[in-house]
Amino acid sequence: MIEKTIYQTSSQSGSGSVRLQKLLASAGVGSRRKIEQMISEGRIAVNGEVVHLGDRATREDVITLDGREISIRPSTACRRIIMYNKPEGEVCSRFDPEGRPTVFSRLPKLKGERWISIGRLDLNTSGLLLFTNDGALAHRLMHPSYTIEREYAVRVMGHVTPDDIDALFSGVELEDGTARFTDIVDAGGTGINHWFHVCLLEGRKREVRRLWEARGLKVSRLKRVRYGSALMTAELRMGQWKELDQSEADGLAELVDLPSVPVKSCYDMPKKQALSSARRDGQFKTTRARTKQSGQRKVSQSRISKQSWGNSPRKTSPDKEMDRRNESHRPSSSLFRSRKQPTRRK
Repeated sequence: MIEKTIYQTSSQSGSGSVRLQKLLASAGVGSRRKIEQMISEGRIAVNGEVVHLGDRATREDVITLDGREISIRPSTACRRIIMYNKPEGEVCSRFDPEGRPTVFSRLPKLKGERWISIGRLDLNTSGLLLFTNDGALAHRLMHPSYTIEREYAVRVMGHVTPDDIDALFSGVELEDGTARFTDIVDAGGTGINHWFHVCLLEGRKREVRRLWEARGLKVSRLKRVRYGSALMTAELRMGQWKELDQSEADGLAELVDLPSVPVKSCYDMPKKQALSSARRDGQFKTTRARTKQSGQRKVSQSRISKQSWGNSPRKTSPDKEMDRRNESHRPSSSLFRSRKQPTRRK
């Protein structure tokens, strides 16, 4: 018997054929690059025939991956986007063979869908990560052709010279091609450590660190604070998540030429369902108090609000004293969004 796995696509209309990797990526099966690798390995078949790169398919076709059927069907037309403040030490994969904690273990559960990560952060990088159930939105926000700004707060160890800044603006040759920052702002600091805010228009692996290392400088802390129009504020502590509202979600969609889609979040659930979801995800807080009459303990339910919905225990790095010492010097929000015009090299 064929084991059947159901995925949902963000597309709702049209039965015309599209490239297979695009169809499966929009359904959340994986990234286009990963799906292309699966096709090259002969793991995907359409209507019983092994496919090749460039082949097309429709939602009516029978598509199998490693012998398991993937049923592509329209979604409920509700877009969900979560902003998560990733601590250092968490990996961005769904499962880690070394048993390290993953970012997906912190997110609320989805029924019949799954969260798609919009970009990644390496193990020692903290800050903003976006997740969505909309495969098309995720793909466009990650694609370099849309030139979406990624802003980072970076603490650099060493003496940064004007020549270093000029080189980082002009372009540095890395092993995978030329890379450069589009914006650099001095954010202050003391001693040998200095904070900067930098912007990139792409998301290559460890690109921020490699750019500074190419100039003989070491990155001692790295935190992403903005992705496109999505800005992480200081209220969202490490290990916490929040869902974006309609205007925030539409702002991201507009950057990549996608239409507005109604946003559905856990805040829209009926009260009983919302409380059940909160308990399940460990987000529901309780306090104990004794009643005056019986002396028995009574559990009183604290009020759930949008600000505290995604609360989870805060994680810190092993060196807690260093965390506290540097907290006052660490820029936590965008320096470019607060200016009328960014410091951009002409």
